[in-house]
Amino acid sequence: MDIVQARIDIINWITDFVERPHPLLHDWPPCPFARQARLNGQLDIRQGQIDPYTDLRTVDMGQFMVMAYVYDAAGIDSARFEKQIDAVNRAFLVPRDMIALADHPGAPEQVQGVTMNQGTYAIAFVQSLSKLDAFARQIAAKGYYQDWPEPYLQALFHHRRDPRA
Repeated sequence: MDIVQARIDIINWITDFVERPHPLLHDWPPCPFARQARLNGQLDIRQGQIDPYTDLRTVDMGQFMVMAYVYDAAGIDSARFEKQIDAVNRAFLVPRDMIALADHPGAPEQVQGVTMNQGTYAIAFVQSLSKLDAFARQIAAKGYYQDWPEPYLQALFHHRRDPRA
């Protein structure tokens, strides 16, 4: 995997899709806070070295709001990728107020007919758990999650506080 190309592809996906209001999402962008992190230089994109469980055990967010660990999707199937991320969340990240969210092309994420995945790489997005929960509460209060499928939300809020409660 070419990490330089992966960074370009991921930044293009963020600027062209993740940050842009989408008509099927009630004109909300898929992630209302992504632009701020990117423009403030608080997004770090790194090549995963071994696997998410090994790589994320000792992650340090430093000044970053989001750290993306990128893997060749062909090198790890989606079920194994998600299991490793769940395991590292439980054992290491959540107790340290962090969480990793999985994005794998083999596990399509659909909201209102919109595919949310990046689509090429397996990516573990690491963020502060308390900050992510606070952001989610802000947008939930404005109706952001109102038409999202319940099974998707249950998976999204695993290891988190459901902001709709």
